Amino acid sequence: MARPQVCPPGARILTSQTLRAGPARPPQNSAALERRMAGVLCLDDFESQARKRLPRAIFGYISGAAETNASLQLNRDSFRDYAFVPNALVDVSKRSQEVTLFGKTYAAPIGMAPMGLSALFAYRGDLVLAQAAARAGIPMIMSGSSLIRLEEVAQASKDAWFQAYLPGDPSQISALIARVALAGFETLVVTVDTPVQANRENNVRSGFSTPLRPTLRLAWDGLTHARWLCGTFLRTLARHGMPHFENNYATRGAPILSPNVLRDFSDRGHLTWDHLREIRRMWRGALVIKGILNKDDAVTACRAGVDGIIVSNHGGRQLDGSVAPLRVLPSIVDAARDIPVMIDSGVRRGTDVLKAIGLGARMAFVGRPFAYAAAVAGEPGAAHGIKLLQDEILRDMGLLGIHSLSQMGPERLVPARPLPASHL
Repeated sequence: MARPQVCPPGARILTSQTLRAGPARPPQNSAALERRMAGVLCLDDFESQARKRLPRAIFGYISGAAETNASLQLNRDSFRDYAFVPNALVDVSKRSQEVTLFGKTYAAPIGMAPMGLSALFAYRGDLVLAQAAARAGIPMIMSGSSLIRLEEVAQASKDAWFQAYLPGDPSQISALIARVALAGFETLVVTVDTPVQANRENNVRSGFSTPLRPTLRLAWDGLTHARWLCGTFLRTLARHGMPHFENNYATRGAPILSPNVLRDFSDRGHLTWDHLREIRRMWRGALVIKGILNKDDAVTACRAGVDGIIVSNHGGRQLDGSVAPLRVLPSIVDAARDIPVMIDSGVRRGTDVLKAIGLGARMAFVGRPFAYAAAVAGEPGAAHGIKLLQDEILRDMGLLGIHSLSQMGPERLVPARPLPASHL
């Protein structure tokens, strides 16, 4: 059994005075950070480091999916179903991966998917991710299940999007939408694949719940992960108090640590397309619907007035065995016509991004790897992850023989293995 450390070797000792001020932020070019990042050659490399740094319950929350993790595996397998057909002797000395979406030009066709509880696995996690994305020129979607007030993130990054889990009561929906607009967000993402709570057995097995319930097991897990305990949890308590769910409603929600408080997951089962149409009437900015896997739903969403669609199965965290977004992407692109279609769930490499673009996506969002990156090294970790993915995309474009994303079409992809008959 691991022996807990009060603080890790070389760490700053947290007295009452230093807790109030917060531990000094290590310089971004520190030797320790350089050593940590030297072994991270791709996004997947962050996972093993995050597993060591985070308590078991919190790592399990990020890594796990629903029931048997079938959809989680299907998401990755879907990208292996396609192979590239490159062109040779093309001048690719001047390549650009810029993409324009909703009137804004982004530096790359990638973004950060919404990740709940970011401030639990990285100190001020939502701000860390938003600032890293803003500096890199890519969008970040702030989760409605976040622990930092959305107003703070909007102030830190004018280009962040906000993802809402709709409350069940129409007056609460109106109040939340008004709050998001007042904060200055220009893009609202409405997630529609969570009508009821998913069966996340992995959370139970790892000891995770929302809110977290104080137990001896949870306390021991924190003590044996002293870097996270000192650098994230205790630092947050000292400087900002107990984290709460801040953005599910227009008002503050439950605390993250409580012996008997439960979040309300049960009030979305009656939501229909009428609620989305009402949101369209209220929201003046760009409206994106997230969680679409059915082409008929895509048609209905377009008729309801959405400005964009994110094809997603929630990273495999909702309905276990649901189809991988990449498999239905072409049919949804066809159904959406001129409405931009995006994708998340399973994206890990630059080649994944380019395959999605080849099948019609305008942008690909990445979730878990950026969560791990922020947990490992805060904003520098997230920035390193973004750069790794951008470098891969630019390199892959050169090897494909294209100099702009507009040249990445379906003709550059062939089945790597037999596809289901319905997909041909």
